[in-house]
Amino acid sequence: MKKIIFLTLLLTSPAWGAGNKCPLVQGHRGSRGTVPENTLPAFEAALMAEADVLEMDMDVTKDNVVVISHEPRVTPERCLGPDGKALEKAVPIRSLTLAELKKYDCGSLVNAKFPQQLAVPGEHMPTLDEVFAMVEASGYQAAPKVEFNIETKIFPSEPELTPSPAEFAGLVMDVIKKHGMENRVIVQSFDVRTLKEIKKLNPAVRTAQLTSDNLLDIAPALKAAGTDIWSPNYLWITTSAVHAAQTAGLQVAPWTLNTKKDWDFALEAGVDAIITDYPAALVEYLQEKKLR
Repeated sequence: MKKIIFLTLLLTSPAWGAGNKCPLVQGHRGSRGTVPENTLPAFEAALMAEADVLEMDMDVTKDNVVVISHEPRVTPERCLGPDGKALEKAVPIRSLTLAELKKYDCGSLVNAKFPQQLAVPGEHMPTLDEVFAMVEASGYQAAPKVEFNIETKIFPSEPELTPSPAEFAGLVMDVIKKHGMENRVIVQSFDVRTLKEIKKLNPAVRTAQLTSDNLLDIAPALKAAGTDIWSPNYLWITTSAVHAAQTAGLQVAPWTLNTKKDWDFALEAGVDAIITDYPAALVEYLQEKKLR
């Protein structure tokens, strides 16, 4: 495995939970601010930064392999085609076998929204299996204890893009069990169906409900659904909402906070984890505050 040099959430971990001053650092899509998202080098960059959690998104190929992608399609914004040329249109991941998907270059294009991002030409969309294997084989200090916050990208309005919730959950759990990661994984989703299916397969695996809007009385709904963690859009969190969730036994991991101003607010609100595109910068910020 080549090394690319680039400058959360175990409930039983002493670093995690109410009463701790320092929130865990979750590297959003690895280290999206500095490396093309959801690639192995992006996850390596987060490991090098000593992030506590690697956050990523999952889709499923035609031959039922769990792969890492935020979009359910191979998009022109992220990947080049098998011929190395720009894609004319997006291609559903579910329509491709893993072998076909591996012909796309998903590391050469950089995201203009992130000026620090450096291309990693020739990188392919990794599988969840490959992410676990890379972490296990790496020598990074954070590797033995790093956790994984993995999102099922599933859309009730577009069922053709994914397996059913039960099948999706089963495929994900097979990979988790293969690597013995049951205690190091959080399965998150906007769609509660897969979270419920994960709990059916293994009640001990933590789940996180993603939300994008201001939801009143969210804690009772999450508890009723059997969710362990609330992961809201950070624009909607308040100190009182965070306290209410934590009082109900939930942990709070907002997304996606990228500035010191936002990090200050998150600390004041008392969140349990911060999801960020810049894990190295957040780690440095917390160290400066003598919180890590």
